[in-house]
Amino acid sequence: MATFSATVPASLKRALDDERQRTKRTYSSIVTAALSQYLGVPVHTLFQVSVSGALVAGVFDGEVSVESILEHGDFGLGTFAHLDGEMVVLDGHAYQVQGSGRVSEAAMDAGAPFAVVTRLAPQIDEESVPVSSFKELESCCDGYRKSGNIFYAIRLDGHFQHVRTRAVNPPQPGTRLVDAAKDQSEFHFDSIEGTLVGLWSPGFSSAFSVAGYHFHFLSKDRKHGGHLLDVCAGPLRLRVEALTNFHLALPESEAFLKADLSKNTAEELAYAEQAH
Repeated sequence: MATFSATVPASLKRALDDERQRTKRTYSSIVTAALSQYLGVPVHTLFQVSVSGALVAGVFDGEVSVESILEHGDFGLGTFAHLDGEMVVLDGHAYQVQGSGRVSEAAMDAGAPFAVVTRLAPQIDEESVPVSSFKELESCCDGYRKSGNIFYAIRLDGHFQHVRTRAVNPPQPGTRLVDAAKDQSEFHFDSIEGTLVGLWSPGFSSAFSVAGYHFHFLSKDRKHGGHLLDVCAGPLRLRVEALTNFHLALPESEAFLKADLSKNTAEELAYAEQAH
């Protein structure tokens, strides 16, 4: 997030104060919404490349470039072509966490079969309670969601007592995700500074996305990370944004166009998200 100062007429300041009192929103949230409308730059919008069912079916090609993904958001997560690691998009940079444990900033021309990003503009900026498990993390974040029918972006920064993550290793071409997930590397980090990049998606999105909470971790020194499996941390700086617009970009590759995506893949996707 960027900060700036501006001089405005007293009448606008009074109107801004009235709006803040009426809506209970922050100055930043109101000004962001106004600038977004005036400049034509979308905010509170989730941009997704492909659908989760394509991953489950084994469509892992690089459908879109990292450069294109970053044109639509500066915060989010995904994976890379051939399932070569986890993607963490943070502060406008895309990082690749590979099964070897190596973390690097992804090249602009690197391909991705699936990614979900937004331009983070949080309406909530508070200190969280401590959490000692993934389940407690979910419960903590639940308190900041006002609806089960929209999407949320969630960022948590600070000191973590323990973090457990994973990264999938590249499978053979055509391997279904449920089988690829059986060959994943797990990592344990103790007493580490870092960030959780998270998204919450409503239940109805299970037909095309990852319903519920989905977090990726990246250490402050950008040397460690992965898909979050468990956590003990806090209190942390917690920022939350309600996302009321959704944009889905479908691939045009032959593999995607010919894949059978008619099946209910929620169960296989849930299995792939867990530790093994």
